Amino acid sequence: MDISKASAKARELVERVEAFICEEVIPYEKDPRNHGHGPSEDLVRELRARARAAGLLAPQLPKEWGGYGLSHTETAAVFRASGYSPLGPVAMNIMAPDEGNMHLLEKVATVEQKERFLRPLADGTARSAFLMTEPDGGAGSDPSMMKTVAVERDGEWIISGRKWLITGAEGASVGIIMAKTGDKATMFLIDMETPGMQIERILDTIDNSMPGGHAVINLVDVRVPADQVLGAVDEGFKYAQVRLAPARLTHCMRWWGTAKRSHDIASRYACNRQAFGKALVEHEGVGFMLADNEIELKQAELMIDWCASVLDDGKLGTVESSMAKVAVSEALFRVVDRCVQVLGGLGVTRDTVVEQAFREIRAFRIYDGPSEVHRWSLAKGVKHRYKDRTATAANPA
Repeated sequence: MDISKASAKARELVERVEAFICEEVIPYEKDPRNHGHGPSEDLVRELRARARAAGLLAPQLPKEWGGYGLSHTETAAVFRASGYSPLGPVAMNIMAPDEGNMHLLEKVATVEQKERFLRPLADGTARSAFLMTEPDGGAGSDPSMMKTVAVERDGEWIISGRKWLITGAEGASVGIIMAKTGDKATMFLIDMETPGMQIERILDTIDNSMPGGHAVINLVDVRVPADQVLGAVDEGFKYAQVRLAPARLTHCMRWWGTAKRSHDIASRYACNRQAFGKALVEHEGVGFMLADNEIELKQAELMIDWCASVLDDGKLGTVESSMAKVAVSEALFRVVDRCVQVLGGLGVTRDTVVEQAFREIRAFRIYDGPSEVHRWSLAKGVKHRYKDRTATAANPA
């Protein structure tokens, strides 16, 4: 990756991360503890111990929380390097949902809440879950459909409902629950061992890179003290955007690294595999696919960096992050799809990481908002900007 224009701090970090991923993390990819529902807790602890020793744990956090205080642009370079292995972000404690939850807590939580809930996440000694998505016609891409309800009673809140696709819930100690409070929504911080928090099952999903998998959770009269409201009551939808806009972008950063790894594997294979008297790369059908990969990886990198610069300028970047989520997720999927094709039979085996990359990035096109929802949101912006134009302006000669 081109880091020539990055700060000296970012360049040094990227070089360290690249070495760490290649030398210490990639060898764990075949570890039996890396299974169908993500890396086990034991494997997560072992990987994070290595990252901690290398000084690479949660580098994006402010210095007071053990990080390097990176800008979004610097974070982009470091996160892309981390994603060269699907286990890299887990090792470095920058994987979803923890990375997004730490960002939200750092922005919204009280001093006391940060010490209780953020500190162990930043230290890499705890994991977290974000409980928003619901089954049975509840909240998904349309959060206004939320059915989980929180009712205030005698100085505490009682939460009831059902959540699903809750990443990392099994094994997590910290949870952020989003629930309806009247016609609005509020976020609550919770210990995942609180009575009434019932993990119904762990779903079998196409992806398996995130510790704890994706769970279905029943919330049965879960009692939350008033001092565990995150931010202000009724401001949950606003805080969701504080979390989700940057989180969409950091997903793009991490999966870019995985797509680049897949491209490297496919390119080496194509340059060394012979067929019909010459290397595969010399056949236009293969060479052009790899050329298209080079183009789309660079376009995705530029899109990520542009969006990161918007965030660095102090803007929330909801529109920009939607654009990046659509463009990058779909481009990276085309990249890994071509890699599978170039590798042929090898590409559908687990002898390389390309097969996992294909599955993971296919799922990425759905979570944090499917492409169609982001396009719909962007189209509403087009309508808003152009609906009041005069007939002449709207229909130029």
